[in-house]
Amino acid sequence: MTGDWIDIGAVAEIPLRGARTVPVAGGEEIALFRTGDDRIFALVNRCPHKHGPLSQGIIHGHAVACPLHNWRISLETGEALGEDKGCVPTVPVRVDAGRILIARLTLLATAIAA
Repeated sequence: MTGDWIDIGAVAEIPLRGARTVPVAGGEEIALFRTGDDRIFALVNRCPHKHGPLSQGIIHGHAVACPLHNWRISLETGEALGEDKGCVPTVPVRVDAGRILIARLTLLATAIAA
């Protein structure tokens, strides 16, 4: 842990256009996504439609398709794209020296809200 940020692991541990999950004790699981252009995003791991596991979806650009009903979710905003309506919470994330860091306060809030 680095102050207000928690070290989750190395960027290299997530394949390009892949995802990984982070359990939150007493809270909702977080999904980390690595896009084809090597950017990292983090969302609560549930689609706003039927709560499908977004981490199991296919990443296209900066969006992920829910594996249950193919809703496309923006990795940047958490908003459903196209005609679908809904939003999933985003989690502040940054990369430092090849390590993925997520905001500690957001994890605490996620655990409290669950």
